Amino acid sequence: MNNKFVISVILIIAVLGALPAGVIAEVTGKIFGTVTDMTTGEALPGANIVVVGTQYGAASDNEGNFVIDNVPAGVYSVRATVIGYTPVIHNEAVVSPVKPHRIDFKLNATVIEFGEITVKPNYFEEASDRPVSARSQSNEEIRRLPGGLEDVVRAISILPGVAQVQAGRNDLIVRGGAPSENLYVVDGIEVPNINHFGTQGASGGPLSYINLDYVENTTFSTGGFGVRYGDKLSSVLTLELREGRQDRIGGKGTISASQFGFNLEGPVNNNGSFVFSARRSYLDFIFKVAGFGFVPEYWDFLAKINYKLGPNDQLKIIGLSAIDRTRFFNDTPEKRYNNSRILGNSQDQFTGGMTWRHIFGKGFMDVTLGQTLVHYDFLQADSLQQPIFKNNSTEGETILTNNFVYYISPACELTVGAQAKSVYLRSDMYLPSFTDDFGQQYSLSANNNNNSWKAAGWVQLARNFNRLKIIAGSRIDYFNMIDNKTAFSPRLAAEYSLSSLTTLHASAGRYSQAPSFVWILANDVNRALHYVTVNQYIAGIEHLLREDTKVSIEGYYKEYLDYPASLSRRYLVMANTGAGFGGSEEGFASFGIDPLISGGSGKTRGIEFFVQKRNSGFPLFGTFSISYNKSTYTALDGIERPGSFDQRWIVNLGGGYIFNKEWEVGLKYRYASGRPYTPYNSDYSKTDYLYNTARAKNNYIADFRVDRKWFLESMILITFIDVQNVLNNKIYDIPRYNAFKGKLEDAGGIGILPSLGISVEF
Repeated sequence: MNNKFVISVILIIAVLGALPAGVIAEVTGKIFGTVTDMTTGEALPGANIVVVGTQYGAASDNEGNFVIDNVPAGVYSVRATVIGYTPVIHNEAVVSPVKPHRIDFKLNATVIEFGEITVKPNYFEEASDRPVSARSQSNEEIRRLPGGLEDVVRAISILPGVAQVQAGRNDLIVRGGAPSENLYVVDGIEVPNINHFGTQGASGGPLSYINLDYVENTTFSTGGFGVRYGDKLSSVLTLELREGRQDRIGGKGTISASQFGFNLEGPVNNNGSFVFSARRSYLDFIFKVAGFGFVPEYWDFLAKINYKLGPNDQLKIIGLSAIDRTRFFNDTPEKRYNNSRILGNSQDQFTGGMTWRHIFGKGFMDVTLGQTLVHYDFLQADSLQQPIFKNNSTEGETILTNNFVYYISPACELTVGAQAKSVYLRSDMYLPSFTDDFGQQYSLSANNNNNSWKAAGWVQLARNFNRLKIIAGSRIDYFNMIDNKTAFSPRLAAEYSLSSLTTLHASAGRYSQAPSFVWILANDVNRALHYVTVNQYIAGIEHLLREDTKVSIEGYYKEYLDYPASLSRRYLVMANTGAGFGGSEEGFASFGIDPLISGGSGKTRGIEFFVQKRNSGFPLFGTFSISYNKSTYTALDGIERPGSFDQRWIVNLGGGYIFNKEWEVGLKYRYASGRPYTPYNSDYSKTDYLYNTARAKNNYIADFRVDRKWFLESMILITFIDVQNVLNNKIYDIPRYNAFKGKLEDAGGIGILPSLGISVEF
C-alpha cells in the first residue's frame, strides 16, 4: 500500500478528532409520528412507544399520534407495543436538533399463537407479499456502507445472490439472471432504470440518480415476489421516499468526491410537505486535470409532495430526472485509440407521477398514474473519428395502475389489481459494415416510430392458518408488439413458523417478461419473439438468534424457457448481454441487432447463507453472506455453456461500530470468483467453439469508511472519508486486447480510491 496515502488518511482522521470538543453542543431532538392498524389504517390509541435503552417514551393519543421530546441527539431504536398486536421496532431513528424524526408505526394484529411462548418484537419487518428472498435496508444502513457512495443500488451488492460484473458498475446480476431482468419501483411507480448513463434495455449504469437523503427504506427481492410485480424475471427493488418536514423550511448542502448538491424541504399548508434536491457531478473537472480522454457529466433532480386530502385519503406526487452527457478529447493518438473503444452514452431520463391512496374500513386502494421517458444518444467512432455506430432513440410509457387490498379477516388478505401502459417508441439506429472479434460482419439501418400497448391483471389471496401462511396468486401480461402476446404466471408461497424464532418458507411460480423494446426496434424479425419465462423454486429456513440478529439459509432453482437467441451468432443467448458499457467489443449484441428467435434456454441453481446484525443497544452492526451459484445457458448451437455473468462463489462481509453520536467506522470485504469469457487466439481473434470457456481471475477487495458528526444548535456538520480498495489489491476483469500497446490487459480498477465528503444540514 502507498505509505503516503496511509499517512494522509491518518492525518485527516486526526484533524477531525482534534477539533475542539466545545463545538459539540449538548443538544436534543424530538421523535413523533402515528400508530395505526396495518389492516384497516385505523388509529391505535394507548400504544406504548419507547426509545430502546433509555427512559424516554410516550403513549399514543386517541388519533394514534405520539410525541417524545427532549431526546439526546443520536441514533436509536424505537419500539411500539399494543395489546393484541405484534410489537414493531423501528431501527436507525436519527435524532437531531435540526429537525424532528418521524416514525409511522403500522402494527399487525396477532394471529399466530405459540402457547406459552411470547411473541417478541424484532428488528426485521417482512413484506406481506414477499415471504421469501426479501431483504430490507434502512437509510442509515445504506448511507454508512463503505464503498457504497451512498448509492441505493450499490448497497445491494453486499446482499446474497447478487453478482457484480465490473468494479464501479451497478449492473444487477441476480441469481444467475441477466441485467435486463430487474424491476425498480419508486413510491409505487415502475421506473425503467434509476442509474446515470443507463444501459438501454437493461437496468445498469455507473451510479444511481436517486438521492439517498430522501429514501426512507428499500426492499430488495431476489425471487418469489408476489403477482403485484411482473414483466421481470429475477428481482424487484422497491424504494419508499420519505415525507418532508412539516415544522419549518430546512435543507442540506453536500460536497463529496464526485458531486455537489442542495436539498430543500418543508411544509405545504398544514396538510402536507415537500422535498426537493438538485445535484451535479464535477467529474468533468477531475477528469480534465487527470488527463483522461473522455469526460462524463451529469445532473439529477428529485421532488416529492405529500398531501393529506382527508382522514382517509392521501396524495403523493413525485418527479425524478437525470441529465447525462459524455464528451471526448482526442488531442493525442493514444486518446483517440482509447476513445474508439468507448461507446459514448448521453441521455435524458424523466419519471413523474402521482398516487392516490384511499383507506376504507377493511383495506385500502392505490391508484397510480405515472409517466416515464428516456432519450438515448449513443455514438461510437473509430480512431479516425468516423462513426461506426449511432443510436438515437426514445422510449416512453404512460402507466395507470390500480391495486386494491381487502382484508376479509385479520387472517385473510385479498389483493386485486390491473395495469395499462401506453408505450411510445422511436429509434434511429445505424451500423455500417462492422466485423467483430469472431470475424462476423454486421450492418444495420433501422428507423422506427411505434405506439403500442402493454397491460396486466393480477389476483392474490394470503391466508394465515395459525402457524402456517399461504399466498396464492396469478398474473396475466399482454404486449401487442410481439406475436405471442400474452403470458400467464401462477405463483404459490408458504411460510410455516416452527416457533416464534424459527420459520420455514418456500415458493414456486412462473415469471414472464416481454423482450426489451430495443431488441424489437433494431430488427423487424424480432417481433416474432415470445415472452421469456422462468419457472422458479425456492426453499429456506430463517432463525432469530436474538431480536437484532437473524440467520438464514436458502436454496433456489430457476429454469429459463424461450430466451431470445441469435440466428447469426449461434452461440449467443441474450441473457449474456446488457452489462458493462457495451459497444464494439461486444459486437453491439445488447442492442438486438441480430435476428432473434425464442430458442434459448437456461438453468441457474444455488444456495445462500446470510447473517445480519442490526444496530441496537449494542452498536455493532453488519452482514455476512456466502453465495454459491451456477448458471448455464444453451443457444441455437445446442451447447450448454456457463453464463457470461456466472460467478460461482461470492463472499461478503460488511458492517461497523458506532462509538458514540459523533464517531462511527465501517468496513466491507468482498471475494468473488472470476466470470467466464472467450479467450483470444494467438492472432487476437476469437473462435465460436471457445465461447465462455475461460475464466477471469478471482477478486478480493476491501473498503473502509469513517464518519464524524458535529451537533450544533441550529445545524449538523457531517464529514466522512471513504476509501475503496483500501488494501490496494489489483482488480481483475476479462482480458481486452489493446492494439495501441500490442498486448492484453486484464486490470479492471484504478487501485486505492479515497473520497471525502462534507455536508451541512440546517
